[in-house]
Amino acid sequence: MTISMSSASLPIFKTMLGNLRNILDKAAAHAQARRFDPGNLTQYRLAPDMLPFTRQILIACDTARLGVSRISGVDTPRFEDDESTFDQLKARIDKTLEWLDSVPSDKLDGTEDKEITFPVGRESTRTMKGQAYLTHWLLPNFFFHVTTAYAILRHNGVELGKADYLGSR
Repeated sequence: MTISMSSASLPIFKTMLGNLRNILDKAAAHAQARRFDPGNLTQYRLAPDMLPFTRQILIACDTARLGVSRISGVDTPRFEDDESTFDQLKARIDKTLEWLDSVPSDKLDGTEDKEITFPVGRESTRTMKGQAYLTHWLLPNFFFHVTTAYAILRHNGVELGKADYLGSR
C-alpha cells in the first residue's frame, strides 16, 4: 500500500502540534506550582546561538503551515510572529491547526513530483520534488523545532516524558 502525501503530512503535523499544545499546558502548570512567571521560559534557549523557546513554537507552526501551502498550492494567511505568552503560543498552534484542517487532502495527493522551491536562509532558495521536500526537508525541520521546544522545557524541570512528546493516541 502506498502512503499518500496527505496522510504523510496532515495527520503528523496535527498530532504533533496538538501534543505541543498539551506540553505548553504542562509547562504553565509547572510554573504555577513552583510560583514563577511562565514568561521566564519563553526566552530560554539551550545554547547562546539557538533561537529561544517562543521561536521554536512559531517555527514549528510555520514549518507545517508553509510547507503544506507550498506542496498543496493552497494560500495560507500570514501570521504576525508577535506571540510572547503561553496563551498566545497556544492560540498560534490553534490557528495553525485550524488552517491545516481547511486543506483538502486532494490538494496534496499526487504532488510527489511537483517542483517545490523554498527559502533556505535569508538569501537563497532550494528546489526539490514534493515527496523529497516532505520527507527529507519539511518533516525533519518540523520535528527539530518541536523536539527543541520539548528539550527546553525538560531542561527547565517541566515533568515531561516520551508519552507527552508522542501523545497518547
